[in-house]
Amino acid sequence: MSIKLYCFGESGNAYKAALPLHLSGLDYEMVEVDFFGGETRSPEYRANINGMGEAPVMIDGDIRLTQSGVIQHYITDKTGKFGGNSQADKYEVLRWVLFDNHKLSSVAGPTRFLSNFLPEDKRPQQVIDFNKGRLTAAYDILNKALEGKDWLVGDGPTNADFCCCGYLFYPEPFGFDRSEWTNIDAWLGRIEGLEGYKAPYDLMPGRKSAG
Repeated sequence: MSIKLYCFGESGNAYKAALPLHLSGLDYEMVEVDFFGGETRSPEYRANINGMGEAPVMIDGDIRLTQSGVIQHYITDKTGKFGGNSQADKYEVLRWVLFDNHKLSSVAGPTRFLSNFLPEDKRPQQVIDFNKGRLTAAYDILNKALEGKDWLVGDGPTNADFCCCGYLFYPEPFGFDRSEWTNIDAWLGRIEGLEGYKAPYDLMPGRKSAG
């Protein structure tokens, strides 16, 4: 029985789980969640899929997991991939997962949503501009951490990389231009160069990926 990942193409948080799942070699199925149609807010979804009302959700037999970082950890436990090569690496991966959750994805996601998925006259520009300032500080930290390094932790891709890149491949403008960050740009190129790599809208189902 293949793993099911409930997700949608527009979600960077879902992509953080979908990309390592895809690259892991595990057998999987992507199940579309109609987020913009209100599916995650429905009583049925919250009763049967995820009581937190979020995506992604991973189901593997009797195991049901939510939150992208938890799903990444499960993939690592199941395959031995993307978790680092030592105990020190594992802690460093976790440090970057938490950094991303608090400083990067948690700001990039809402900023991208407010900037692109609301009608123009409903977009709170002051909030967007404030968030862009916070994101610039996060990009600077990430860019400096990648100085002289191919990957955030160790000598290969880990969940640290898959977390921090979660929103950075999307085409919608939200204040990130990879050409302005030399080390981030090169790092994203290395992720794109991984065998089997797919961009968010090519990997996950959803309105954008459907054209």
